[in-house]
Amino acid sequence: MSYPSVDQLQKVLTKEVFHYAKDSKKAAGRALGTLVEIITFYALKSWGLERYVAIERKLPEFANDDITHNVEYSLHPSTSVAQIKFSRDVLPLTTAKISKNEKLAGLGITEAELKKSTLLTKELILRNSCTVGDFGDSFLNAYLDDLGKIAGTYSIVSLRQRPFAIFECKRVGVEEGMKKGPQTIEKAKQGAYVARTVSALQKIRLSNGSMGGLIQKRDGSFRHGDYYKLMAEIIASDNPELLARFILTVGVVSNHGNWFTSENHNKELKVLAQSYDWLLFLTDAGVAQFIDELLFHPTKELAAARDAFLASYTGEKGVNQFTKKQLSLEADAALQSYFSSRKKVIAGWFNIIAPSGKGLEVLKEELDTLKNKNWQEIHS
Repeated sequence: MSYPSVDQLQKVLTKEVFHYAKDSKKAAGRALGTLVEIITFYALKSWGLERYVAIERKLPEFANDDITHNVEYSLHPSTSVAQIKFSRDVLPLTTAKISKNEKLAGLGITEAELKKSTLLTKELILRNSCTVGDFGDSFLNAYLDDLGKIAGTYSIVSLRQRPFAIFECKRVGVEEGMKKGPQTIEKAKQGAYVARTVSALQKIRLSNGSMGGLIQKRDGSFRHGDYYKLMAEIIASDNPELLARFILTVGVVSNHGNWFTSENHNKELKVLAQSYDWLLFLTDAGVAQFIDELLFHPTKELAAARDAFLASYTGEKGVNQFTKKQLSLEADAALQSYFSSRKKVIAGWFNIIAPSGKGLEVLKEELDTLKNKNWQEIHS
């Protein structure tokens, strides 16, 4: 099934799924936002980055810890701590139970450091990127490896507080029936502000309209030049002075109303494109294909994910099992299979707005380069 715009998709969702809601159109819009976040998260999983991902962590501005911003996905230097077996009889698998495992005993996790959460409930609802505890410069996350009929395993990973990359999702444009979009332009500006303030590599607009880059070294001197050349040099480098406080910023935008394309940019897109290091445009066709195969003409592969989505949107509170943080285990398995088996197709859902002339493979290579740095030595 084809849809002329995301507006049409929203109308179908309003009629077919969210008819029960008091404001069914707004509910459908929020669900579209969640689906964009899901697409982004499972793309990251399919790129082999799950064990580096934290969800909605507070990130301080560069050299200004007084101001922090929640970012949807942050990728952190990662060190494996332990792989732990558990019996299904112990469910729910809470962080309190995890912290008491003998393999973590040497860490001495205190009550103040422990984060109260549940990796896997009795109802088999999985928490993605489940934080167990915070320890100053690092934090512990738990990730489910597998679950059998009798037992399962999960991994504990130590992540450094300062990420090497962030991903944020934005729906931008003008809502149907409106001439202006004050909410979306303000959201775009908020995202642009975060993208410009968290990394040591600063953007400077030059008099000829191009973008320059500036980064300060420990002795107070500066490195400067063309922004993207300097960024590529930093990513390729092993120099702690350049890498220690550098963060690659990635924005993922999708249409909100049929008001722009990846070639014809509106104001929001221009604001974001000059702020994020990478700006990916999730096309209407990509969003439509995912929603069609998830909901309207569901593939067998996504049946469990569809069930979780529909079970989450019934008008009742406390039943949501289809968010970036919390999914049914069967839905998670279905989505992982779907995204792993369609990597080329899903890559085609993303158009690169910035940097000009680069493809998605370059971004993946940059992320792989950053994740494989010797971060312990860089931060020593």
